[in-house]
Amino acid sequence: MVLRSLGDTICYHKSGVSQDQPELVLVHHRMAFVSVSLFAVRVLQMLLPVEKASHLLPEPMSAALFLVSLDMPVSLEYPNIHEAVVAYLEQLNSENYSIYKQTAEAVYSIECTCNFLSDVGKEGEKNLLELVELADQALRSFSYHQHFPLIKEMICMCSKICKSAQASPLLQGESQKVFLRMLSHPLLQVKIETYNCCLEITKECLGVYNVTKPVSSLCNGIHFLLHPKVLYEISAFGIQEPKNEVNAAAKAILLYLLQGRLMMTAVTWNKFIESLCPVIPVLQGYADTEDPLGNSILLLTKGNPEAGEGALPCTTRLKSMLRLLFVRKPLVRSLALKLLACHLTREEGADTKRPLIDARILSRVTNLFIVKKPIELTLDDRRELIIRLETVEKVYKIFTSDDIDLVLRKSAAEQLAVIMQDIKMHAVVKKLHLVDTIIEYLNECVGQDGELIECLILPSLTLFRKVLCADPVMRLALSQQASLLTLLFRVSLIFHENCAVVTEVGALFCLLLFDEVSRMDMWSVNPSNKPSSPSVFSLPVSVFRRYHLPVRVVGHHAVSPYSIVLPLSTDCLALKPVSDMLRIAWNLSWYHGSENLLKQMNSESKIQEFSDTLQLTTEDTLTLKMTHTASGLKDCLHSIVEAAAHREVRAAVTRMSFYLLNDRLSLKGGSGPFGVTLKSLSWHTTLNRFLQVLPACTEDEKLLIDIIHFLNKLLKEQRKNSSVELLNWLLELLLRHSPNPLLDLLVLTESQAREETDDIQTAVRQQLQKELIALFNTLLLSFMAVTDRKCLELFYVFQTQLSLKLLQCLRVTDAPHFYGLPSLERTLRGMAHLTASPGWSSHSPLTKPFEICVKYLSGLLEVITSFYVERGGNAMSFMGKGVTKNTVLCLLHLSHEMMAQAQSSEWMSLWFLPLGSHSEGHATPQGLAWLIPLWVDRDPEVRFTSLGLGSALTTLETGCVALANSCQNISGGLWGTVVNILLDQSECSMVRREAAFILQNLLVIPMPSVIIKDYTWQGPCVHDEDSGLSLIGKPALQALLYHCHFYEHLNQMIKHCYLGRYTFDLNFSALDGTSEGSDLNGLDDSFKFWRAPSRMSNQDQDPSSLSTLETMVTPSSGSTEFPPFGPSSVSLPEASHDQFAAQVIGPHETASAQLPRDTSLPAPLPKQCVVTPPLLSAVCSLLDGLLVIAPGDTARAFRQARLIELLCSIMDATLLESCVQELKGPLPLSSPVEHTQAQVSFLLEYLSSLSRLLQSCLLVDPDLVIEDELLKPLVTNIIGVLTICTKDVLDVELISAFYHTWTHLFNLLATLLRKAATASLSSIMMGLAKHWATVIDMLCTCVSLSTTCPTLSTASLQFLSILLTEEAKRHLQDKNKTNSCHTPSMASLLDKTQENQKSLERLNEVILQCYEGKSSKDVLKRVAANTLMSLLAVSRRAQRQALKADLIDSCMEQMKHINAQLNLDSLRPGKATLKKQEDGFIKELSIAMQLLRNCLYQNEECKEAALESHLVPVLHSLWPWLLMDDSLMQIALQLLCVYTANFPNGCSSLCWSSYGQYPAQAAYRGAPSTSLMGCILKLASQMPLENTAVQQMVFMFLSNLALSHDCKGVIQKSNFLQNFLSLTLPKGGNKHLSNLTILWLKLLLNISFGEDGQQMILRLDGCLDLLTEMSKYKHKSSPYIPLLIFHNICFSPANKPKILANEKVISVLAACLESENQNVQRIGAAALWALIHNYQKAKMTLKNPSIKRRVDEAYSLAKKTFSNSEETPLNAYYLKCLENLVQLLNSS
Repeated sequence: MVLRSLGDTICYHKSGVSQDQPELVLVHHRMAFVSVSLFAVRVLQMLLPVEKASHLLPEPMSAALFLVSLDMPVSLEYPNIHEAVVAYLEQLNSENYSIYKQTAEAVYSIECTCNFLSDVGKEGEKNLLELVELADQALRSFSYHQHFPLIKEMICMCSKICKSAQASPLLQGESQKVFLRMLSHPLLQVKIETYNCCLEITKECLGVYNVTKPVSSLCNGIHFLLHPKVLYEISAFGIQEPKNEVNAAAKAILLYLLQGRLMMTAVTWNKFIESLCPVIPVLQGYADTEDPLGNSILLLTKGNPEAGEGALPCTTRLKSMLRLLFVRKPLVRSLALKLLACHLTREEGADTKRPLIDARILSRVTNLFIVKKPIELTLDDRRELIIRLETVEKVYKIFTSDDIDLVLRKSAAEQLAVIMQDIKMHAVVKKLHLVDTIIEYLNECVGQDGELIECLILPSLTLFRKVLCADPVMRLALSQQASLLTLLFRVSLIFHENCAVVTEVGALFCLLLFDEVSRMDMWSVNPSNKPSSPSVFSLPVSVFRRYHLPVRVVGHHAVSPYSIVLPLSTDCLALKPVSDMLRIAWNLSWYHGSENLLKQMNSESKIQEFSDTLQLTTEDTLTLKMTHTASGLKDCLHSIVEAAAHREVRAAVTRMSFYLLNDRLSLKGGSGPFGVTLKSLSWHTTLNRFLQVLPACTEDEKLLIDIIHFLNKLLKEQRKNSSVELLNWLLELLLRHSPNPLLDLLVLTESQAREETDDIQTAVRQQLQKELIALFNTLLLSFMAVTDRKCLELFYVFQTQLSLKLLQCLRVTDAPHFYGLPSLERTLRGMAHLTASPGWSSHSPLTKPFEICVKYLSGLLEVITSFYVERGGNAMSFMGKGVTKNTVLCLLHLSHEMMAQAQSSEWMSLWFLPLGSHSEGHATPQGLAWLIPLWVDRDPEVRFTSLGLGSALTTLETGCVALANSCQNISGGLWGTVVNILLDQSECSMVRREAAFILQNLLVIPMPSVIIKDYTWQGPCVHDEDSGLSLIGKPALQALLYHCHFYEHLNQMIKHCYLGRYTFDLNFSALDGTSEGSDLNGLDDSFKFWRAPSRMSNQDQDPSSLSTLETMVTPSSGSTEFPPFGPSSVSLPEASHDQFAAQVIGPHETASAQLPRDTSLPAPLPKQCVVTPPLLSAVCSLLDGLLVIAPGDTARAFRQARLIELLCSIMDATLLESCVQELKGPLPLSSPVEHTQAQVSFLLEYLSSLSRLLQSCLLVDPDLVIEDELLKPLVTNIIGVLTICTKDVLDVELISAFYHTWTHLFNLLATLLRKAATASLSSIMMGLAKHWATVIDMLCTCVSLSTTCPTLSTASLQFLSILLTEEAKRHLQDKNKTNSCHTPSMASLLDKTQENQKSLERLNEVILQCYEGKSSKDVLKRVAANTLMSLLAVSRRAQRQALKADLIDSCMEQMKHINAQLNLDSLRPGKATLKKQEDGFIKELSIAMQLLRNCLYQNEECKEAALESHLVPVLHSLWPWLLMDDSLMQIALQLLCVYTANFPNGCSSLCWSSYGQYPAQAAYRGAPSTSLMGCILKLASQMPLENTAVQQMVFMFLSNLALSHDCKGVIQKSNFLQNFLSLTLPKGGNKHLSNLTILWLKLLLNISFGEDGQQMILRLDGCLDLLTEMSKYKHKSSPYIPLLIFHNICFSPANKPKILANEKVISVLAACLESENQNVQRIGAAALWALIHNYQKAKMTLKNPSIKRRVDEAYSLAKKTFSNSEETPLNAYYLKCLENLVQLLNSS
């Protein structure tokens, strides 16, 4: 019914308009039509999918949509609405939709027409291709506008294009298409104008009167006619047009062309002849000896073949002569015979050919091809072959065999003719060269002895015809052979009396002479590349009409192939909506838009430029003006300025409101036509005069109401993108000095209050106050996104002034004689909006902020006292629920303001009220007891807000104590009450959420475990009457939670959490209507959902302040619209209050009281209310607090109730991502953006709270989180949330919420890696690898936020650093494991992926920028440095990027600067050197060296850069400072170890001495003491060092240097190795070498790798003996080093004598063969083989029986032990060593 009524309304306002109606009525109809149409479309979009429209929409709505679709002004002003209308119309009514589509095409054509006329008349260079496209489209609307001057412009353009030599083939082709469509236009008048215009151009170019002008400058103008398609159109259709104006012009054009050779250049004439040749078959049909055109055609055929250039080609001329034999006029046929006779007589060899040409024959053949029975040129195309191909070949052989009788050959030919009726058989005979055979027979026939084979001619011709008919390629080739044409003509003359032969020859001539015009694709506008079907031969209808053909064929081109179909029929044009749309479209296109058209209509001078039928009517003009928002608004403002009465102004303002409404209905808001236009108009000045004076009468007040209402609507629409100019204007109005009507009207003066008023005046004044309050509320909400400084300063002053005015209103409404509840509620609503903004009280020049707050508190408490507390709550009060709700909300906001403005916490006592009635003589206790009844109010919004107030007050310890004292008389006390509310399943989520926050705040204050006297806060108290046992503090809390089954309730709560956006019960009763004065953007919606942007700040709040900030209802949330949560269809077991068996009392209670069902608490509802993510967020925070209070007990409870698993199962990254996608591109039927933003905000808040809880769990008990079933989906969801793309999300608060959540998720992942890397690393790496590209982009984004969101940047960097570190640890652990898991590593992801190279480079770049762009004291710099260290250690790509970014140079410069600063500070008196606590240089130096170390790691290119940057001299200059700090020394040595590893140049650089910081000043080979290596050797000589780590690093570094020849030379010169001989061996039962000894052995091993090093060892007296002794001892890490040293020395021939001379060494090596360790056996065998190789003396020594026995036994044992299956490379080498030893020892 509603849709039907809407449709009827639209049709009424559209169709009920007539010219004789007054203008005001027309305006009313038009405004109503537009607004109702927009509203109807929006209703359809919200309720009905397009595809369902045809089934559900009534007929009136279909008719209405048809009218709207054809409304041109609406389609221009609201294009998105127009598109929706068309979509619905397409589904509803195909006929109406077809009319709309045709009309739309005509509109587009009209637009192209006007654009063409405009562009073609412009001076300068034109885009001809674009003009041609416009002209092509313009042809389709001629049937409507019939603006014929357009035709001449088009033809002139085509002529110009074809005349130009620079025109591209594409341009010429497109212009030709347009010209052809003009020649063939369906509209006769267009065709007449086109032909006449062409004739004029032809006359102008070829007329006789132009004979004196240069030929070339004129004849080029007709080139656009000289094309085969154009000439075909004129010849085939123009001449045959029934209308005389067309055919006469066509004939004249052709006549001028045919007779204009003398007026043309040779090029033009040749072009004409070339274009004419394909058209001659059509043109010759008009040949006539009596008609001028026909005669000209005959003259063209008669032309002398010897004329040369400019004449028809010989073959073309012969074909034209033959073609004339088919013309219907006998005289023409006779002339053709004469011409052919001349041709035959001049033919070469004519004397030897039959027949002899004479007058007798010619007289008989005048009607040679005029046959009575034409041949059907049809063939069969069977699917299957009937005759076998072998049979066809045999028949063909009979036909062509000279040895067979002619009768049989004839019969075979006839059989072939029958077989050739099937096209599939043609391929066989073509392969056998049938056509060539037939032509050979025809040549024999016309010879002197041709009578012999005349019997074969007829079947041969039949065969020939059938093959040609099916083969267009052969037809084209043979048609160009003049000899074949002459041959066929001679055959026809020979058989002129044989009708069958003549008919067959005539058919062949039709195929060959009319081949050009038979091809349809040749004449189409867009010729196809594919050939036409071979089985079809057809001719144009015009050829049938003009020729007498001996064949019957299919006809084509009954109408021109270039003719277009007009979009609109005559019946459609007769429809009024169609004609109106086209008329308006013509005028809009002619004047190029609505603005120009309206200017022209308003101008006095009007020029008639087109026909009267195209002129706009008065109704059209008004429709355009009213629908076009800009002109309509200007008209409104003009009406206001010129108005003579209130009514006219109010009507204009109402119209402006309609325009605003239309913007909103079209979903454009402030960016729509209204918003854009309003910014350009000076409407402020127009309305100013009504807002600067006090209204003097009721009519003035009504007018002011309308204006304020309009301003309120305007502010609401522009709130998201408020105009600073508008806000400044309003604030300047509101801050004017007296009179200030807008603020003064809020409070009635005493005279106004006393005066007697009637009901109407009272109602008007109340409405005015209502609109003023609504305007101020909207104005307050509009400043949330304003950044203009001046505007904000004005706003702050206005806030405080408004607060004082509202306070006056509150006092007036609260007077004893006045109970105006609606007025009181409006005032309180305004106060709620005002107090929601922090700092609202701090901008009064006369009153201190805290004083204003106290006054507000006094007034609000008085309202609560008077209307609520003393009347027993709303159960006995007659006041509306809005008063209580707004009062409590004001108190909540006021609590935050007082916290900010108060100098101390003593203000809490100001909130106390007397507890109940009191009598004289009794002290009245003060407290917050008045707050408790509000917690059980029947309105959930009141309960929520009052509990929020409780959570705000409990952020202070005094508030906790006061609230607990106020609950002493309540069963269960404060703790029991709040727990009861939290666990009440029938309570709504937002109320329970605030209860959780109160509990969280109560937990923040430290509580004792036993009763402490005079202790301020003792927490809950539990007393058991039976046992007399009392508990207090933490034990009482645990008992309370246990007895109320707290964790079991939470389990059920989590299981029934609802993550969706809406939930409601279809059977619930209708909601109450909104109270008076409430609006969609008003305060009533502030409770529908709430967000906590303050909690989403850059740094987290502590638990004590968290809840109160979350309960703050921010002004930004007031703009959202969100339906209140209703009961869910899911029911749970009702929570019984009896289960709270514990007796809970307040901290100072002495009497015990059980916690029964309390009538003051809300009774359970029959169904459970919804559990929402915000409630679970608060629960997570509460659980986090409990985990801090009692870690062990709480962790056990978590595990028993499976809370962590359930909480993690709610995390859904997919849902969050789908919501974000919806925000980026909202669908037409999707929820409003605000609803989606709220859902995303809730989910993000939950994720943040859950992340904090999980971090605490990991710190207390990691096993709660690291279970596989929980961990893998948890990590997957975390990474899913982190990789959500928020690029197109525009809401600033939502982006801030994402950043806040991401920070916590990064921290959670980092904690997970720290506490449980073994369990979590694989899952995290798999998740990151799966989304690697997105992860890299996300990390780049997060790290780059170091300025705007440093916490997120820090968290992401820490996570990356820990991830890289933990993975490196795992890599080291798995290095020796063969079955390590194949999890993708960060090294492979960072270095081996080429797809995301740019993103990875950007990540490296942003980390470098984060490190280099921060000061040394910034924590973020150190975090970035740690991350950079980890990254450089893992990624070679990062090292290259760092090198490219000059990180090495910058670190070197930093080290130089630190050295200079340290040196400078050391010279200052009274300053201690190098104090870690006071000086940050050491940390900077440490970071710089660690960065260098990791940058150089296994990267030779970076090491070269460090060498060029003088790394060694810089470290040498820092050496004194390094000696003073072991940690620095260790890092420096690590750097040197990395630098010298596999880098000989780096090793050599340590041997050079340097003075100062730059070695370029003086560098030479000097004593060790003058080089860094000398310092290292000196450090290593100080044995033992106190720091074993430094000692180890020194020897590791020396081991690197020992591989360098230069360094070994320095070591040798320094006598450093002598220190080895002073080592002491273990004594007593200790069989293990010391760590220092092992370090020395490793150094000697590296030295022994080279012969020079081996010599250094051998030169040490007693070294071999010491090594021999050391080989007897064990060491876990390196047990074989002495043996390896012996092994290496044995390989040098120079060393062998010394080894052989030492029997101890030989015996040690020999004993190795008997060792149980295979490695020792191999070392001994290899050493002995090396020793004996090529050294005869060794043979003699080793032939010792004892040694030889050992070798033989070892060899024998090895052969037995190592079978083929067990043979490894090492075993094989061992066998080889023994085998060679045996051979060498056995040889002589």
